[in-house]
Amino acid sequence: MRTHSRDCLSIPQLRSLAFLKRNPGASLSAVADHLGVTCATASTTIERLVQRHLVQRSDHPQERRRIVLNLTIEGKSLLEESQEKTRIHIAEIIDGLTSEEILQIETGLTLLKNVFETVD
Repeated sequence: MRTHSRDCLSIPQLRSLAFLKRNPGASLSAVADHLGVTCATASTTIERLVQRHLVQRSDHPQERRRIVLNLTIEGKSLLEESQEKTRIHIAEIIDGLTSEEILQIETGLTLLKNVFETVD
């Protein structure tokens, strides 16, 4: 499985952290839906993040049988660090491209954006 960052987080783990940053208090089933996996698979991913103190699992205030998931301070910090490293890496790659190559990428991204807008 592909990993990212010096702390060897998998791509699903990073995606889970990013989802929880955007959706504090999300349920396990919401994480599973976002990842496109079963609840059992998402549970394993989240459990590993809980063990590393990157995600906090707590009881829902109104529903005893439901849990809510939130990033810890360590989780937010690691996610932000990973995102910054990714931005720097992409910028370094783009810096090595010619103007023509950058224009080709812009054209391709515009086409892709238009395709996705028509799908909705």
